[in-house]
Amino acid sequence: MVTVARPPASYTVRALDPSTWDAFEELCSTSDGFPSGCFCIGFHDEGPARDAGRNRARKYARVLAGTTHAALVFADDRCVGWCQFGPVTEVVRIKNRREYERSHAGAGPDWRIGCNYVRAGHRRQGVATAALGGAIDLIAAAGGGVVEGYPEPAGAVPAGFLFHGALSTFERFGFTRDRAIGTHRWVVTRAVQPA
Repeated sequence: MVTVARPPASYTVRALDPSTWDAFEELCSTSDGFPSGCFCIGFHDEGPARDAGRNRARKYARVLAGTTHAALVFADDRCVGWCQFGPVTEVVRIKNRREYERSHAGAGPDWRIGCNYVRAGHRRQGVATAALGGAIDLIAAAGGGVVEGYPEPAGAVPAGFLFHGALSTFERFGFTRDRAIGTHRWVVTRAVQPA
């Protein structure tokens, strides 16, 4: 288990692994609306199924195989959010893919930030910030590299649908805007040094 030190004192951040699976599963299973039942499988190659049980089984298999990554944010023992990340081969599916590929030039990233989700009732309380900071720390611990995210400006979509994270949060962590790939979505990048 990797624990990171960046979150506010009221939160702890832990990596998604077999020891944190039950807390992650509880959050996925009890969140109203999306992502209830998705188990954050949508950015993986296989994509989401309409059946929550199938999504759960696919995600759990990835956790056991070590082919999925996330920084989970805990308030006491309850998981209140996460930031999914992974190498490009793991976080394959991204929104606005056609525009992304049309406008892409040069070398690709080493890592992608997929989803940055916060449980209802905990939004606007620093959870997304703690999750993104935790993901950056876990990427640094895994050797670092160029990280890419796909956030939107806060207010462009309702907070409950801001699954890629807020642009301002990424910019606070030193990400810079590379290009727009949708009406509101940006490609942002940052180099993360190895820990």
